[in-house]
Order: sequence, then C-alpha cells, then structure tokens
Amino acid sequence: MRPPSQGGDADGGGVDVNPHIWRACAGSGAAVQIPRVGEHVFYFPEGHAEHSSSPLDLAAAAGGGGSPLVFCQTSSVRLLADRETDEVFYRVVLQPIGGTGGVAFPVSPPEALPEVASFPKILTSSDANNGGGFSVPRFCADSIFPPLDFAASPPVQTLFIRDVHGRRWEFKHIFRGSPRRHLLTTGWSKFVTDKRLVVGDTVVFIRSPDGGELSVGIRRRLGFQTRRADQVRRNVPAKTVVEAMRKAWAGVPFEIEHYPRNGLPDFVVSAAVVEAARRVYWAPGCRVKMAVEAEDSARMTWFQGSVSSIGGGGGGGGPWENSPWRMLHVNWDEPDAMPNLKTDWEELTLLTLWVNSVGL
Repeated sequence: MRPPSQGGDADGGGVDVNPHIWRACAGSGAAVQIPRVGEHVFYFPEGHAEHSSSPLDLAAAAGGGGSPLVFCQTSSVRLLADRETDEVFYRVVLQPIGGTGGVAFPVSPPEALPEVASFPKILTSSDANNGGGFSVPRFCADSIFPPLDFAASPPVQTLFIRDVHGRRWEFKHIFRGSPRRHLLTTGWSKFVTDKRLVVGDTVVFIRSPDGGELSVGIRRRLGFQTRRADQVRRNVPAKTVVEAMRKAWAGVPFEIEHYPRNGLPDFVVSAAVVEAARRVYWAPGCRVKMAVEAEDSARMTWFQGSVSSIGGGGGGGGPWENSPWRMLHVNWDEPDAMPNLKTDWEELTLLTLWVNSVGL
C-alpha cells in the first residue's frame, strides 16, 4: 500500500491519508475491506454500477459480452480523502488476468495498522447550529481528549486537532453547566461553517497511536450534495463507471474509486473469499446472520434471517441470468430493526453474507 504523503495530491481527486486515520474515519474492519497490493480479487460490475451518479444500462455497456465478475490482480491502492467533503475513499488499480479463479490464492498477510482510539458522534441539531457548541460525550472526553484539570474553575483547555487534509483547528474544551458536561465552544462554529456540517453528519475524533496528536474526520449523511455538479455523495460519474467496466472486460488495467457505505457491499472482493462463498450450498431455508455497523460505528449488531430464494438475475439490473450479485433473497427475523432494508438488504450478494456472517 502506498505510504501517505502529508496532504499531497497527484491528480486533484483527493489527498492521501494516514492509514490509521483513514480506517477510523471509514469504520470498523468488519464493515470495510481494503484490497491489498498483489492480491487476487474479483471485480463485480453490477456492484460498481450501484455507485453511479445516474442509472446505467448494463446490457448496453456489456454490448452482448462481458461478465458479471472479472478476475483481477491489484497493482496499487491509495487511501484518500475527498477534497470537497472530507469523506475517505480508496482508489485501486486492477489488472484483469485470464481465468475465473477456482483455486486458492496465497495472499500476503494484512498490513498491521497501529492501534488507534477513536470516537464517532452523529451531529444533533444543537451540534450543527453554527452559533452554538458541540456536546462532547463523556467517553470521548475521557478516552480521546487530554485530561482536564478538574481543580480549575471551570476546567478548560485548548485543543489543536488536525483534519484529514492536515489543517489544524483550534477548539476550546470546557466542562461546565448544570448538570455539568463537556463542550467544544470557541472554534466549533467556524468548523461547522467551513465543513458545511448538517444534522445527521458524523464527526470522528481520533487519537494517534502514541497518544499525542488529535485528528478529526467526517462521515456525511446520506444524500449529501457536494459542490461539484457531476458528483453526489458516495457516487461517481456514470461515464467513469462504464469506462472501468469496458476496460475490465477488454482485459486492460483499470481504476476504480470506492467510498465505503454502511450496508452497501464491496464490489472488489478477495478471490479467496469469493471461492469460499461459491463452495457453500446456498438453498432456500438456509439460516444466515449478518453484522451491521451502527450508524455511529460505536457497535456492531447481528441480524438473523432465512434465505427465501436464490437468483433472479443478480438483483443489480444486469444482463446476466446467473450473476452472483445480490443473488440471495433473505427474510429477516426483525426487519423493522434494520435501517434502509428496502434499499440495501432484501437482496444480497452472497459475498456480503460470507464476509460478515456465519451459517446457523
């Protein structure tokens, strides 16, 4: 994996981010799988199409050919943050290779990232009011921020926190009120205004592995609109998606960008994971469970259900009758407890279940 530059940007599309900060901003390892350099993977065009800024005609893009999955090797990976929104994403270059897998591939062990303490919070209306302050959860104040001097009246400190671009922000952290609580006051309003934060966005405070420098990241709420007219949050221009697909089918190197999203499965998946999933005898009635990260990433919740049917064209609107993409139709035991069920989790790629679940 390419080492990060401090705020460097080779092509204007994003800035490199330190891996431990990127991981904390993206979410838990169970929810976000990052391809590794040299790894054999499968690329799923239907999954990529779900990130398009406008609907795609996959049959037209495939031109009567193509495949619902393309066997590739990863040649480079960059962990980046969007210049406009601060959202983290990865950019990967894939080299299609002959064959369709079918064997176990040796892969280098995952890169060991340093342990890092982080705390996410979804912004409330008072947090996002740019004339107010930020209410700091007690656990965040105790585990992320430096300790306050509670002998002072009131206990107060100045915090210097860097964002994913390396810009330093100054905040006043104070413990006051009745009942007393932790607040960020001076500096918070400017941060809200400059970052265009709104209710439902999430801020993530991160402490470096050595316990020193503090960082802050942002996860935008669904539906956030950037200043760029051709890009909606976590989506990419349709022409970019189609270009990647056609290069993949032509067997030439291609590049993709992926913005992690809770509930939307990865479309570049380890070949070892794909082969393991293909060896499972999936049938109606199979019991499954799936880990879903809470919106604030503070915990993982397991949902259980039963496979109701298999297949049906892949569920992604593609031209392939036997596509594995979103091939499992699942009846969940507690559907009312699952956010975005209708859009994300009625039809699943078998890989979502294999990566994040265990047959019961």
